[in-house]
Amino acid sequence: MSNRLFQGIIHQMKDTVNRTIGVVDENGVVISCNELVRIGDNFPDVKDEHPFLNGFVSNGVTFKPLSVHGKSEYLVFVEGDDAIADSISSVLSITFGNLKEMHDDKYDKTSFIKNVINDNILPSDIYIKAKELHMDHNTPRAVFLIKFFGKGDIVPIDLIQNLFPEKTKEYVVSASETEVALIKEFKNDVDHEELDKIAKKISDTVNAEFYLRVTIGIGTVVNNIKDLARSYKEAQVAIEVGKVFDTEKTIINYDNLGIGRIIYQLPTTLCEMFLHEVFKRGTIENLDRETFITIQAFFENNLNVSETSRKLFVHRNTLVYRLEKIRKITGLDLREFDNAITFKVALMVKKYLSSKNNKF
Repeated sequence: MSNRLFQGIIHQMKDTVNRTIGVVDENGVVISCNELVRIGDNFPDVKDEHPFLNGFVSNGVTFKPLSVHGKSEYLVFVEGDDAIADSISSVLSITFGNLKEMHDDKYDKTSFIKNVINDNILPSDIYIKAKELHMDHNTPRAVFLIKFFGKGDIVPIDLIQNLFPEKTKEYVVSASETEVALIKEFKNDVDHEELDKIAKKISDTVNAEFYLRVTIGIGTVVNNIKDLARSYKEAQVAIEVGKVFDTEKTIINYDNLGIGRIIYQLPTTLCEMFLHEVFKRGTIENLDRETFITIQAFFENNLNVSETSRKLFVHRNTLVYRLEKIRKITGLDLREFDNAITFKVALMVKKYLSSKNNKF
């Protein structure tokens, strides 16, 4: 990983520095160089000279230690033993050292966040590690779980990282081959609308630029870093519940799942028992497609007969006749609030059981 980081920087400098430059490890092996054929070469004197923290010159090459978090595991080298070589090596040492520290901090923080959301770290260790990494454990954060459908030319995690480049307050973690978790920090508490806007921006960009479809589950905003695992699980539940009850939605917020969230967490045996109590066997199957359309419209219009008949382009008496027919078949009068709630929940329970491949 380090040689790729160093090589990337050296490649950008190849037209600026008119000398051979590179990085060697503590054994004197060249791991990065602007002359690719030199990678793998060995400077035998380095192993003996490495302890000299101020650098040294050997066989016409200037070496300077590359310090990362106070430790010198690498050295930069510049062709030449003159003042210019000394100056270039000093600049490279500072530059590479700072970049390596930033890279390591970012990598360590991302690994830490991944362990937190996957419950792979003890709660008592979270605060200690957060302090070591200089992360505020009381900052508001939320988890966005992005599920990809189909394969593109770019790896999902790389795609999301490209959408949020060089950020110190956002962490992108691979959850699976098709899922990526974005952990985003906020300065203050945020509402659902702002969270939905962020998710929509991700969805629209991925769809427009990479022609991929995604579903995004959003966990609740938590104010303590140890609660990120809960927000992550909520984002997972949001996707799963949305797959059952909100099949048309591509952005599902855990806080907006409503009663579907409760049903999803119930044992299937309890759900089956509830359906048996509400309906006699076979009665719900006696309702035709037109009747289900009527029921859906009636619920969408808040049990308002006049408004529902207008939306369905049917006479009020026709709608009343259909509702009466439903009452005779199921024993539930949807014009009564309690009966309507029971019927609505029963339909959702049946849909949930169907998703579990259980037949009623």
